[in-house]
Amino acid sequence: MDRKIEKKTWTPKRIALVAGGVLLVGFISYQLFFADSRSSMNVNMERITIATVKEGEFTDYIPVSGTIEPGEVFYLDALEGGNIQQIVRESGALVNRGDTILLLSNSKLQLEVMERESGLYFQINNLRQVRLQLDQNDLNQQAQLAEIDYQISLLKPQYERFRELHTKKLVSDREFEEVREQYEYNVKRRRLTYEAYRNDSMSRAIQKKQLSDSERRMNQSLDGVGHILDNLAVRAPISGQLSTEQIEVGQSITPGQRFGQIDILDKFKVRVQIDELYLPRVYTGLKGTFNFSGGSYEVEIFKIYPNVTAGRFEVDMAFTGEIPNGIRRGQTVRIRLELGESQQAVLLPTGGFYKDTGGNWVFVVNQQSGKAEKREIRLGRKNPEFYEVIDGLKPGEKVIVSGYENFGKNEVLNLK
Repeated sequence: MDRKIEKKTWTPKRIALVAGGVLLVGFISYQLFFADSRSSMNVNMERITIATVKEGEFTDYIPVSGTIEPGEVFYLDALEGGNIQQIVRESGALVNRGDTILLLSNSKLQLEVMERESGLYFQINNLRQVRLQLDQNDLNQQAQLAEIDYQISLLKPQYERFRELHTKKLVSDREFEEVREQYEYNVKRRRLTYEAYRNDSMSRAIQKKQLSDSERRMNQSLDGVGHILDNLAVRAPISGQLSTEQIEVGQSITPGQRFGQIDILDKFKVRVQIDELYLPRVYTGLKGTFNFSGGSYEVEIFKIYPNVTAGRFEVDMAFTGEIPNGIRRGQTVRIRLELGESQQAVLLPTGGFYKDTGGNWVFVVNQQSGKAEKREIRLGRKNPEFYEVIDGLKPGEKVIVSGYENFGKNEVLNLK
């Protein structure tokens, strides 16, 4: 007897097809709704640098290089030109004020000095001759007055006697008139002579004062001319250490030429060059520190030179305390120049990432997943060691701080 065979609904083939479809739909749904669609790449951890974000004191400073210079310098300029006849003090020697450094020779200058001295002596002699003439005129006028007084002293008694005799009719009118005329003439002559003498005396007094002033000035000029040759001996204006250029005997030096300087040994300053970027933030009173021979020393800005050359400007810094022993002019020191007060902040170590991101984002390491993910951040001030984190990072998080140039536009890094 024949038996009817029933057809099965869920055959293995159908079950396999349904299961495959479910898996496909599930995979697609996972990719659409749950899977990480960000671009990623594998990175060898040995080729990157990871740093930990921490909270600490942020010091706003920049490292700068300074050159030790004398605190006070007296430059040596030749007042007169000439050839070096003798070098009395060599460069590097310690000198006292008034010590002779160089002896110059200048035959032309010596001849000029002699000519000027001769001219001044000639003028002084002329002035003395004029004064002598004035004195002689004064004596001559005084002699005239004395002669007139003598004549009057003789004529007056005679005139008075003849006047009395004339009254008694004992002398003639003519004889009396002759005596009277002589007497009155001499009286009038004395009055005029004395008036002339008085006027001439006032004029002579003014002339003699002018002559004295002129003679005094000429004597001063004579002294000055005499000291011109003294300038051929170059002397130290102050005590200190002598520093001169390369000079040799016989070398010519022109007037006003600077050939050296004298440094005050107990005072030093530091000349520092700073990038023009920091010019608005640098002001007098800023302090800096540097290490020398195992000790730390503090300096302070006391002068700023506003001129910018090759993108840098200069400042002078003075020691606020002890000056290092053994420090010398020309030595270079590395100074930590503080631009502001220290503050508590979240700190991110510096690294090459900044030039690739501008400080706008970083890769933050997720230790549980073994990945580094891109994250937006905001940075503030910077010093050579740290960036100040304003937003986006917390203390304890780890960040890739090495360069990002090989990561392309990937947003996730798989750390291997």
